[in-house]
Amino acid sequence: MTRITVACLDMAGTTVRDDGTVLEAFSAALAEQNLPAQEYARAMREVRSTMGQSKIDVFRSVLGGEAAAHEANDAFEAHYGKAVRDGRIEPVPGAEDVFAACRDAGVRVCLATGFSPYTRDAIIGRLGWADLIDLALSPADGGRGRPWPDLPLMALMQLGGAGVGELAVAGDTPADIESGLRAGAALVVGVLTGAGTRAELEQAGAPAILDSIAELPGLLSRAG
Repeated sequence: MTRITVACLDMAGTTVRDDGTVLEAFSAALAEQNLPAQEYARAMREVRSTMGQSKIDVFRSVLGGEAAAHEANDAFEAHYGKAVRDGRIEPVPGAEDVFAACRDAGVRVCLATGFSPYTRDAIIGRLGWADLIDLALSPADGGRGRPWPDLPLMALMQLGGAGVGELAVAGDTPADIESGLRAGAALVVGVLTGAGTRAELEQAGAPAILDSIAELPGLLSRAG
């Protein structure tokens, strides 16, 4: 296998621990739409089944109208942004060591997320990660969100990888796995620190599943 030179890593649930604040923000945003109880329950079921995907795309799917989707997405960003400011996020244990190990091994790191660039950058700023990574991408940067392959492929192109044989993708949801597989990444890894269960990640086709992103450097060294 070609040596991995670009690692595209998910944020919430993979490198960032937020103790359920993503679901809380979805719930609060949908509550502001004053949906009937059955519609709200259906919407939350869809939210749970699409974790990891672009947030605005999820709202478009569950609410139907563009105006309502943008209104709900703005509310989501406001609720999650407050959680960030209140210090309710922290690194997944070992995440910063992963960034350092990748850099030492010549692997460039992209953090990819379904959040807006504003929220993404607020998280990175709060955690002090700006100098620890090489790139951060959201669907708004010009691609489609997961489960499409756009974000990992953008990471590969922007960080100078020679081809998908040098690309690793890691995340905690089936959408992350599908995105990596669609991109043709040489290494696609599920982690068990977030929304996806082992069974769900296996069903999505994850070739490798780790207890935590902290185990990724060892896997990368074996893939080289």
